[in-house]
Amino acid sequence: MKTKEIKALSKDQLIQKISTEKELVGKLKFANAISPIENPMRIRQSRKLIAKLLTELSAKA
Repeated sequence: MKTKEIKALSKDQLIQKISTEKELVGKLKFANAISPIENPMRIRQSRKLIAKLLTELSAKA
């Protein structure tokens, strides 16, 4: 997601997106632990997206 798209989200949408991304990171880490996933950079990208979402959520609070 781009910064512009993140800023357009409401607080409820941000919270929902954060929870879904956290679930995705957990699944990716688990899949990577069992057998190496094709693109391990997806884990880092998801973590960065969570950080951006949390930053925007705190800015709106």
